[in-house]
Amino acid sequence: MVGTNLKAETMKLMDERTNTETEMDVIIQRLCQPGGPGLSGNLVDSEGFPRTDIDIPTVRGDRRRLAELRNDHKIITEKIDQNIQVLHSARLASTPSVKDSVGFSRADFVGTCADQPADLQVSCLTIIFAYPTEISYLLYAAAGLGVQGSAVNIGSSSSPGNYSVTAATSAAMDIDVVFSRPFAVIDEITEASPAAEDGLQLGDQVVRFGNVQSGENLLQRLAAEAQLNQGCAVTMTVLRQGAMTNVQVTPRVWQGRGLLGCNFRIL
Repeated sequence: MVGTNLKAETMKLMDERTNTETEMDVIIQRLCQPGGPGLSGNLVDSEGFPRTDIDIPTVRGDRRRLAELRNDHKIITEKIDQNIQVLHSARLASTPSVKDSVGFSRADFVGTCADQPADLQVSCLTIIFAYPTEISYLLYAAAGLGVQGSAVNIGSSSSPGNYSVTAATSAAMDIDVVFSRPFAVIDEITEASPAAEDGLQLGDQVVRFGNVQSGENLLQRLAAEAQLNQGCAVTMTVLRQGAMTNVQVTPRVWQGRGLLGCNFRIL
């Protein structure tokens, strides 16, 4: 019952996060439209007088609301992560050793990712390397990736880029496990840029950049996240050579363009 309630709470939180992201997108588009003040542009002209080409009270209200939404998004995301960890721990505690019970270990089935269709290979590697072996096997089996005895339903959840995997397996998996899928790949990094100095690598597949994890208008939201966190470390979760890695990146002014000096290609 506790697991069921926690699962329902988590799905509700994901809906709330999606709604928050939608409202953030609307505000960002309004502030960043041609001729707009942007997220942090001056509200006075070169002579120090209030700009007459914008509605200053509305702009201030939008910026204040955006700050509130970003804080709400952070709190909701942290709560979702906590709930998922609890669900994983509960399942792990009640599941016998995978090697003992089904005769498989991570090494036994990692190579089969190459046999999957192209659109499943990334998810396959994510499943195997992002979780403890027991959880990896359950997800792997639930996804039907070459494992017999799985009844599976893989479909988009309320937040694009995330998947809810539900299966009846021999391990009696009775909870939905939500995992993230990369939404962008870094296909260009300028030498001596913040991205290069902070440890990002070509080919890194981005799962999360600060509060940006999925949804619409990703390029615009990535730029906004970098601008709002200028001078502050932002946690990036990337899929690198099949393994999940966290990288601390600090958006900052440098000699080149932008605050990071890398290019995100949306997947």
